[in-house]
Amino acid sequence: MKNTVFAILAMFSFVSLQSFTSHHPTVIDLTDITSSSIVWKGYKVSGSHTGTLGLKSGSLTFDGDALTGGEFVIDMASLACTDLTGDYAAKLDGHLKSDDFFGVEKFPTSALTITDVKSTGKNSYAVTADLTIKGITKPVTFDASIYGKKATANLKIDRTLYDVRYGSGSFFEGLQDNLIYDEFDLVIDLEF
Repeated sequence: MKNTVFAILAMFSFVSLQSFTSHHPTVIDLTDITSSSIVWKGYKVSGSHTGTLGLKSGSLTFDGDALTGGEFVIDMASLACTDLTGDYAAKLDGHLKSDDFFGVEKFPTSALTITDVKSTGKNSYAVTADLTIKGITKPVTFDASIYGKKATANLKIDRTLYDVRYGSGSFFEGLQDNLIYDEFDLVIDLEF
C-alpha cells in the first residue's frame, strides 16, 4: 500500500511540475536580410507604380512550429520605384522620400511588430500587428503563410492613417487624373 501511495504521489508531482514548465519561444533572426523582400504597389487614377523596400532587421518568434510573433524594421531610405527607369524613377523616388509622402530624412525607418497570431489552418495565420510609419503607430491585420524557412504576407495599408495625404481624394478636391488612391499594397517575402 505504501508503494502504491508513493507511486501516486510521485506521478502527481511529475504531472504538476510538467504543467508549470513554461515553453520557451524560439526567436529566429533574419540573418541575411537581402534574401527577404518587400514589394510595394501604389495606385492612382491613371495607373500604378511598383517598387521595393529593404529591411534593416527582423525576427520571427515561434512556439514549436507555430508562429507567435515577430518584429521588423524597414529601411525607408531603400524605397525605390522599379517600374520606371532613369530620370523618371529618380524623380518618383525623390518625391516618395520627401515630406509630401514618407519624410524619410526625418523618419528613416518604419516598423512592424506582431501583437497577435491565430492559426487559420496548416501553415496559415491571421496576424495583427502594430505598423509604425512617420512615427505614427496603427494596428493592421493580414494573412501570413509559413512554409519551411519562408514566410509570406500581403498587407493593404491606408496611407492617410500615417499622415501621408499627398494627392488623396479624402483630403483634396478637384484632383481628377492626379488622384492617388489612399490604399497601397505590401507583399512581404521573408527567408530565415
